[in-house]
Amino acid sequence: MKPLLRIGIDVGGTKIEGIVLDASGGVLKRLRIQAPRDDYHLTVDAIARLVADLEADGRGEASIGIGIPGALSPASGLVKNANSTWLNGRPLKKDLERLLGRPVRLANDANCFVLSEATDGAAAGADVVFGVILGTGCGGGIAVHGRILTGPNVLSGEWGHNPLPWPRDDEWPGPPCYCGRTGCIETFLSGPGLAAGYAASGGDAVDAIEAIMRDCTGERR
Repeated sequence: MKPLLRIGIDVGGTKIEGIVLDASGGVLKRLRIQAPRDDYHLTVDAIARLVADLEADGRGEASIGIGIPGALSPASGLVKNANSTWLNGRPLKKDLERLLGRPVRLANDANCFVLSEATDGAAAGADVVFGVILGTGCGGGIAVHGRILTGPNVLSGEWGHNPLPWPRDDEWPGPPCYCGRTGCIETFLSGPGLAAGYAASGGDAVDAIEAIMRDCTGERR
């Protein structure tokens, strides 16, 4: 029998958030936990525990969809291109299905976001939609006529690893990126990138939100 409940989980580099929806799309529960960093097995266990907590009210077993900061390789089924680098090269889908005892659907988080906006969000009705995620990483996705454009390497829309256009002389060649290159847009516009840029310009070592708030008010320290 098809599950009446649906669980959606957003896996990020800073937090992992889950939600339970009923058959009509109503929100039953929402939980957020801190994301374990630099440890694949702790991340898998945290996702499994979050699912258990979301189902703890006894309403029944739910279907599960998970957005991740990366993609599943069509060739190997392993995670690739994740800024949460401890996920890369790992069989995340297989390990979660083993722990949870049911099928799990995984997709790139930016693709999930763009599809949602193109379906019934801010871009509903638009023929082509490009959406951007600025967080621990810098991702993006493209929807064409309401369908995600993935491309042969499931990387369409991932603009964060293009080089920063027109860098100043003092920005060249740019910070090193986990992808092995330097000067990627992600190293400037992600949360950690913004915080690093603020500190490099003479500000305190604060997170991106605090850096933006201080910069908007003209406060440098």
